[in-house]
Amino acid sequence: MRSLLLAAAATLVVTALSAPAFAGTPVTLRLDTTDADGRITLGDLFDGVSGPAANLVIAARVGPTAVLDASQVQMSARRAGFDWNNANGIRRIIVREGVDNGGVSANGAVQASAPRGNVEVLAYARSLAAGEIVQPQDLVYVKMAGAPVDAPRDADAVIGMAAKRPLREGAAVSTRDVAAAQVIKAGDLITVTYDDGGISLALQAKAMTAAAAGEVFTVQNTLSNKIIQAVATGPGTAAVGPRALALQARSQPLRFAAR
Repeated sequence: MRSLLLAAAATLVVTALSAPAFAGTPVTLRLDTTDADGRITLGDLFDGVSGPAANLVIAARVGPTAVLDASQVQMSARRAGFDWNNANGIRRIIVREGVDNGGVSANGAVQASAPRGNVEVLAYARSLAAGEIVQPQDLVYVKMAGAPVDAPRDADAVIGMAAKRPLREGAAVSTRDVAAAQVIKAGDLITVTYDDGGISLALQAKAMTAAAAGEVFTVQNTLSNKIIQAVATGPGTAAVGPRALALQARSQPLRFAAR
């Protein structure tokens, strides 16, 4: 009996320690999200976070700024017992280098006396190999003497795109650096569909060239060996006919911006 009581008490202690101290506590995103030491905590991001949870590190900033995925931040807050409803539908959170109470940045320099340029642009936080997909944490905002003529206006223009060539850490981001990620490779066996007015057909084909979603590419019918043009719709799938034309029209602005 004594051992059972001890086991039950131990279970209650573990449960109490593992449960969020402020489960469901509503919080709001700060208007100016900054951190002073490179460790981005819940307290840096939200008003309403108190206690030990305020010092919970959820990301690191390796440059003057960090770009965070809002949905991942929301999940991190929820796991800690806080509720951020993100009513404005924010997708990215920019966290900038802040200062401590003495006006000194994390590296000991007075922030106001160390300007690094006069134009704030997106740059790569790390080097990327050709074909790698750009993630939010791969981008930072830095100040430079100038910006590329095709510099994107926000991070969403390049996040999720694939690097067309090796990209160097610290280089300014250019839309010519990236392209839509390929979903079909040359030689893949794919399903090609035709949909129009209630008529639906499907055939198996072999991709003759690679393609990103929305791109026109060449396929070969595996039964007739006929060569046709199709529009890639996703991994292993393509379309012909009216649906293909609509998909191609919607993807043209994205492909133009990525060149």
